[in-house]
Amino acid sequence: MTQSADTAPDQVARLLALVPYLLARGEVRLDDAATHFGTDADQIERDLRLLFMTGLSPGLPGDLIEVDLEALEGDRIIRVDNADYLARPVRFSPAEATALVVALRTMVEAAPTEARDVIERTLAKLEEAAGQDGEGLLRLHVTPTPLEASAVRPTLEAAIEHGHQVEITYHVPSRDQASQRVVDPRGLARVEEVLYLDAWCHTAQGDRAFRVDRILSATELDTPVLDPGARARDLTGGWFTDAETTTVTLRLAPPARWVVEYYPVTAQRPGPDDTVDVDLEVASEQWVQSLLLRLAPHATLLAPAAYAQAFTEAAQSTLSLYQADGVDS
Repeated sequence: MTQSADTAPDQVARLLALVPYLLARGEVRLDDAATHFGTDADQIERDLRLLFMTGLSPGLPGDLIEVDLEALEGDRIIRVDNADYLARPVRFSPAEATALVVALRTMVEAAPTEARDVIERTLAKLEEAAGQDGEGLLRLHVTPTPLEASAVRPTLEAAIEHGHQVEITYHVPSRDQASQRVVDPRGLARVEEVLYLDAWCHTAQGDRAFRVDRILSATELDTPVLDPGARARDLTGGWFTDAETTTVTLRLAPPARWVVEYYPVTAQRPGPDDTVDVDLEVASEQWVQSLLLRLAPHATLLAPAAYAQAFTEAAQSTLSLYQADGVDS
């Protein structure tokens, strides 16, 4: 399993934590900051140079965060200025706080054990503050669905926490079959009203998203997962289904590189002429064709060959409709 490279969401999350970290310490050695955030010094330096373009509206020079480049390049010490507003308490409007509470209530049901306590404490503070302001709107609760109350969920959560493999019996309705699989669980994700297990499946030799309500049984094994550092994918985009998926390889030119940021790419490799080859797990050939039409002419479907041939035929058929009407392609 190949780990994907640092993405824009990764960098944004790090920047949001980096600035308060630096403000609390005054100055920090570049290597120490890299160690703290689990990355290398070059990446932290790229993050800091991005800070020059961030700040308060309207974005005039005096509104932007300042980084002491002389200290950074000379002594490899980080100093930031003009970012004190990030350390001030945030005040939410009732509508903003309500939306945040609803989102947190949804997250807490599928959150890992170590994160659940943090989310619940945050909810308690928000609801207490809302009560002091006389705003009862925030006292909202999301009732767990039967899917989330599944008997196998505690076993899955324990295996994720321990970094152990799980043997599951999974029912596939389209074939009315139950199959036994050994998987490396990564995380649980709620998509709309359905809870999914994101995992590497050793039977299919690929990433899979299993509906928890279709896992008939689950047994935590003593064997550790093969890749303890693997991160759970973002399954909230709604582009996948729980059917058997197919690995699709795309070659993306620079204008199409946004795919890496918006879809869970399982692997990526440098391609020729500043392109990048990416692998995605997809459940629908039609979805792939739709994506390629959006990306044209900046993407090429490398595999599987059957998908590539079908897309070429579909594109030629579409072009022929324009040519039949006397429209030049």
